[in-house]
Amino acid sequence: MAGKRRAEYGRRRFIRLAGGTAAGAAAVGGGAVTAMATGVFESPTPTDPFANMPRSIALSLPSGTGGETIPVPPLPDPLEGGSVSAPSSGTRIPYTGGTPTETDVPTTLPFEFKKAGYQIVPDLPEALRPWRNRPTTWANANLSSGTYHLNADGVYMKYTESGKSYDHPVGQIQFGLGCLTSYRVENDPTRKAVFLQRAKAQADRLIAKRVETRGAWYFPYPFDFTHAEHSGVVYKAPWYSGMAQGESISLFAQLAALEDGLSADDRARYKAAADGAFASLLRADNANPWVVNKDKGGYLWIQEYPFKTAGTGDYTYNGMIFAMFGIWDYFRLTGNELAAQLYDGACTTIARYFTLLRNPRWFSYYCQTHRIPAHTYHHHHIALWQQLHWHTNSTVFAHQLDMLIEDIPPGVKSGSAIAIAAGTHTLYKLNTDADGSWDKSRADKILSSKKVVFARATQAPIDVRRRIQGAGVWYRISAGAYKGYWVGESYPKVFLRGEHITVTYRVPRTLTIAANASVEAIDYGTNNVAGTLKTLKYPEAHTLQFDRRAVVNGRPMVRITSEELAGYWIPATQVTTDGH
Repeated sequence: MAGKRRAEYGRRRFIRLAGGTAAGAAAVGGGAVTAMATGVFESPTPTDPFANMPRSIALSLPSGTGGETIPVPPLPDPLEGGSVSAPSSGTRIPYTGGTPTETDVPTTLPFEFKKAGYQIVPDLPEALRPWRNRPTTWANANLSSGTYHLNADGVYMKYTESGKSYDHPVGQIQFGLGCLTSYRVENDPTRKAVFLQRAKAQADRLIAKRVETRGAWYFPYPFDFTHAEHSGVVYKAPWYSGMAQGESISLFAQLAALEDGLSADDRARYKAAADGAFASLLRADNANPWVVNKDKGGYLWIQEYPFKTAGTGDYTYNGMIFAMFGIWDYFRLTGNELAAQLYDGACTTIARYFTLLRNPRWFSYYCQTHRIPAHTYHHHHIALWQQLHWHTNSTVFAHQLDMLIEDIPPGVKSGSAIAIAAGTHTLYKLNTDADGSWDKSRADKILSSKKVVFARATQAPIDVRRRIQGAGVWYRISAGAYKGYWVGESYPKVFLRGEHITVTYRVPRTLTIAANASVEAIDYGTNNVAGTLKTLKYPEAHTLQFDRRAVVNGRPMVRITSEELAGYWIPATQVTTDGH
């Protein structure tokens, strides 16, 4: 009897959470616990889907949700998973030095490659252009300690435990691009000047440490590097990266395009640097150094990690896309037709090999050569595919973005809450990191479980929504009697209230309702006022246009723009989109 009273008391405490607020930080991750896929909801499903969940909750959205953008994760350390060591005694880096002169940009492609007709969108809103989503904070603009910090000249350097410092081209470039982004939006004149000074310092360092060869500029890594997991990523200084080559174009081109803060001579110098770096993407793999090649299928690659043998490398996805942003910036600066063709070819490659990057319902792969699921890179892939859609207006990248989000969705914001239907539910304790994220050694193993019964529908605050490997999407309760327990997502029994993970597309997209298929369409109400639910059914296949996709009350939904149903949401799982 005492145990029964305690359980009943716990349920009462849980129900009272309906009026509370949720606190905590969002996290993401995943694991492999296939046993959790069954036995989650013990109550039989009633004929009426809303018998245990009021329509006022299932068909309405609370205020304060919707409109937030997908979070952009912090930039990864490109050297993560590897070890840095001093170059062999007597190693010489063949820096060119001296005052650079203008480079004659090649007028032909390095080789023929496949192109599908992707076009650069040159007139994007400022916020959607490359690197505008990654400003450098004021604190980071003045780093004086740590593995990466500024030297006396304001240059971003890599420091070893022994105190030895090295140039890190990608680190310097990304830091400089972040400072440029901050410069554009900073209002304080003192800070604004520092941000520009920092960006120039990185660009000037790259120019000073360039290697001119093969009619192009290259930016060497002056240390040895070996990756622990990726065989073949074993480099002796000096070595070169296509990621650094492409990103350097972005830094130089964006500086050259500034309309204030720089002299005409400065802009000309950075334009010459952009030309020199761009030329490296027009040099094939028939001599060293090289960073571009054509694979056996005829597709163009920009190799973040080119190997010694021509045409071989890691075939890394994120590094290639970051390099592509440099081509985008160069085309916007110069209108160079070869840049347009390179960008078309690179987009064609990324779209073609998406199926090899994707790892359905789990973390996407880091590279094509090793195909290791990259739990620290999946959300970078989401951010990069969103930008590919922006930069091309292509529905191909929009559709691929949808799949990446569904595989491992980004986390929820603080204050999120789930609705829970009346009935019996099984809650689980999982072995995760303290923040609820996936850990390889813990593997989301079940630690304990309990069944709970709710006499009426309730709600609870959560701090984590993420995919558990083999078991769908789950929520971690963040307060109350069942704090720390996990429960599975299943509309309308358990679902995240409101509109979340919103993606608004640059171009109209098309969905198709199959002939004689029954599809829901919902015009949601607000704040517990039920909206309108319609059932759509057409004798022949029927198309509608949509402009937005989001997780709405726990389901992936698309928002209709076609006149007869404008503003209604349709479950994405009940239709095909863009022919898929």
